[in-house]
This record gives sequence, C-alpha cells and structure tokens, in this order.
Amino acid sequence: MVLRHTSPVPDLRIAQDPAADALLGRDPLALLVGMLLDQQFPMERAFGAPRLLADRLGVDSLDAAHLAGADPDELTRVFQGPPALHRYPGSMAGRTQELCRLLVERYGGRPENLWADAADGPTLLRRLNELPGFGAQKSKIFLALLGKQYGVTPPGWREAAGDYGQEGSRRSVADITGPESLTEVRAFKQEQKQAAKKSAK
Repeated sequence: MVLRHTSPVPDLRIAQDPAADALLGRDPLALLVGMLLDQQFPMERAFGAPRLLADRLGVDSLDAAHLAGADPDELTRVFQGPPALHRYPGSMAGRTQELCRLLVERYGGRPENLWADAADGPTLLRRLNELPGFGAQKSKIFLALLGKQYGVTPPGWREAAGDYGQEGSRRSVADITGPESLTEVRAFKQEQKQAAKKSAK
C-alpha cells in the first residue's frame, strides 16, 4: 500500500512551465497551494503561482510555518506582485495563511502528513475537506491528483474521488499530463459550463 510519493519525484506537467512544475513535483505544499489558488483563475497560472511565491520569498521550497507566521500585510503585497498571484490576491494571501496555520497546528507543518497515515480514501478526503478553501469538489479533485500523479494511493481513493478518480478521464487538473490533455480538460469544462447554462434556462 503506497501512501506517499517516493523517488523519483513526480514528473508533473500542470503549470506548463518547467520550473513551476518541478517545484510542484518535489514540494507538497506548493502543490496544495496551487490547488487552493485554482479558483476563478487560469489553471496554469494558479499552479505556476507557488513558483513565483517561492522566488519572491527568496526560497527554494515553501514552508508552512514561515507562511503561517508571516506578516499578513507583507504577504498580501507579495501576492499582489506584479504580476498578481491570483485574481484576488488579498483574499487568497489570507486563505493561504489560514491553510498553512492549520497544517502547522494539525500536521506539524508538513502537508504530506495529511496522507502519510491515511488509512483509506474516505479518511484522506475528510481531511482535505477540513482545509481552508477546500470544498467538496476541490477536495475530490485534489485526492484524484494525489492518486493519479503523486503516488498517494490509499485503499478506496478512486471511489472517494468520485468521477475525478476514473482512469482515463479528462475532467480536472488531476488528468493534465501535458498540452494535449490540458486542451481536453479545458474542452470538458467548457462543455460542462454550456450544459449548466442550458439547464438553467
């Protein structure tokens, strides 16, 4: 039973930028923050933002304890850029800090402890649902991302992730492995939006 990713580091292609994707692959907090920012903002920019954040802080990897204890106004300025790390830099800086504080309080500041001892998929999903900024859908998508690309595969993870856990699907960031799959995921999301508009009429 594999509960956390091991060497080699996952070869991610989510941000479509080598430096940003390399950080996502080796830094679980960067991946978690990218997922947090993936809301009302282009997917590639959301997952590229942790690299920009690390660069602006002058660090190689993000640190939950450092972000949790940062001056809120200063962190907001870092998020504002330019370029801004999100469409709503102020609120997302605050949410990132809330996320990091919870990680420090419950998981020793190490995001991988979220899943290191998770007995099964439902347990991990419950923990993800408790994270600031992670609703039901986002938690399932992140669980699918962990299972499909990060080597985190507790028993029942696909079932807990719902449709996002399906093998071969093209529904979310969990399925993006390059430009082609990014286009397919984007097309699926557009179809979903159009279907929602039609049903709302």
